[in-house]
Amino acid sequence: MTKDTPHNSRLAFLLPFRCIVFILVFVIGAAITGKEPGDITHWWSIVVTAANIVTIFIVIFAAKSTGRNYAQLLNFRKGMLSAKKTVIMVIVMCVIGMSGMYLSGLVCYGSVMPRVTLKIAAPIPFVLAVINLVLLPATVPFAEDGLYLGCGVNSFKNKYAAIIIPAFFYTLQHCFIPTIFDVKYMLYRFLMFLPLTVVFCVYYRRKKNPVPLMIAHTVLDFATGMLILVTSSSAQVYEKMESML
Repeated sequence: MTKDTPHNSRLAFLLPFRCIVFILVFVIGAAITGKEPGDITHWWSIVVTAANIVTIFIVIFAAKSTGRNYAQLLNFRKGMLSAKKTVIMVIVMCVIGMSGMYLSGLVCYGSVMPRVTLKIAAPIPFVLAVINLVLLPATVPFAEDGLYLGCGVNSFKNKYAAIIIPAFFYTLQHCFIPTIFDVKYMLYRFLMFLPLTVVFCVYYRRKKNPVPLMIAHTVLDFATGMLILVTSSSAQVYEKMESML
């Protein structure tokens, strides 16, 4: 641990924040619209972007409460950007992410690409899809990595706790993005993201360099935003995807 990233265990209490927010938003949203949480799942990316903005402000405030700023909390330093490391991290994340998705689908649904996977690509109003193509990838790394790495990994002296606890909550939040109260679906989402979040936490604790992780994170979420934009551009695209599963 460097002198710029001192341990501050009280910040770890922020780790469940996003899980709570997603549950409340979908439950309250369903109640307001008179629907079930599972019927409004297509709004998940908009909900995540809004939660990201709130999370970023909370992380900034948390950093200030310890006498640091956001950059110091995550240990940003000059010279951390490496094209080679970033490209490698993007490739590693894609391989681990896709492997996690396929294996979790096989374990939970007996298929590497179960039908529930399409919920992530569900269309939204096209204008919102265009806006979110920028906002989602631009805010996710600063929110999630700021919270789970800056406030999470850096909060624990014990090397195992520094990985297991942040990775657990980093993964758990995805069980509620979107929120569907189905044990199998939540287990599917948990197993899908667990390998990736563990790698994130292990790499960050060892290297204390968030830059390759955040750039790779941005690339993956841009791909997700692009997929939603494509399905939102034409109802036929999503219908064709449904027919294939």
